[in-house]
Amino acid sequence: MSVRKICAGLAVLAAGATSTAAHAGGETIAVFTKNQTNPFFQAVKVGADAAAKALDAKTLHYVPTKPDSIPEQLSQIEDVVIKRPDAIVLIPVDYKAMAPGIDKINAANIPAVNITDRAATGKFISFVGADDYSLGLETARYLLKTLGGKGNIVIIEGVKGTLTNADRVRGFNDALKEAPGAKLLASQPGNYQRLQALQVMENLIESHPQIDGVLAANDAMAMGVIEALEGANRTAQVIGINGTKEAVDAIKAGKLLASGDYNGFLQGCIGTMIAIRALRKEPVVPEIVLKSTVVTKANYQPFETPLEGRACPSWDEAAKLAGK
Repeated sequence: MSVRKICAGLAVLAAGATSTAAHAGGETIAVFTKNQTNPFFQAVKVGADAAAKALDAKTLHYVPTKPDSIPEQLSQIEDVVIKRPDAIVLIPVDYKAMAPGIDKINAANIPAVNITDRAATGKFISFVGADDYSLGLETARYLLKTLGGKGNIVIIEGVKGTLTNADRVRGFNDALKEAPGAKLLASQPGNYQRLQALQVMENLIESHPQIDGVLAANDAMAMGVIEALEGANRTAQVIGINGTKEAVDAIKAGKLLASGDYNGFLQGCIGTMIAIRALRKEPVVPEIVLKSTVVTKANYQPFETPLEGRACPSWDEAAKLAGK
């Protein structure tokens, strides 16, 4: 799909009214992500940039130098409120702790779209995210089906206290309840970081002589798990979540069993599209929650396209994801 076609599609109003987009442009959208190490957030940034470029707007990215730093994101928000971009697309590093920053955004009357992690408080144009529970449930079901519903399982959790982690791990555990032949050996946090997951898995390998399956709450940790297994000359079926390019390559190579597609690119696209459409007084939707897809060796081909080669959907296509 060409950029020209993307622009045309995005300019079509869902309600069929006359668009004002042709008379707008140049808006600045401040995009907040959580860290510089997780490939998912890079996908969000690329998606946001693609949407802004197609709509003749621009993005400014704000990323904590220390992963998931609450003080740093609060400081960045204070700086952005002073600079006053036209709109904000926000992934809060903590859905509760960022409330003071969100209050400042609202007090400054800067329109904001919340994506990925749903904030506990605050006024937003819209929320765009994925169903973390379904992703956890379906990817775990796929692993357990592959294992014949039995085996020794470990869970590598993300950051304790985050909604994404709580919902994904809840999905993992509900899938395990459906497989009485499977035994949960341990459930430990890797904080969504590859190195930490590698270290946690090394310790689990020492403690448990037989591990058949690993449910990792994101792809970065899944790759750390695979490194630990390879280093110990052990094998196990491993799943991750996020559908990153690295995970897709690992699925293709037979190292990773599957990944739940969290689609950061699409969240970045749609969140930025909604921010720009709201500024241009075009119709938006209050919420879009993407359906879960499990990426496997049978269906990975469409996910191989590099982020930079992907196109954002038209607005009509995006709005349909909300059932509108």
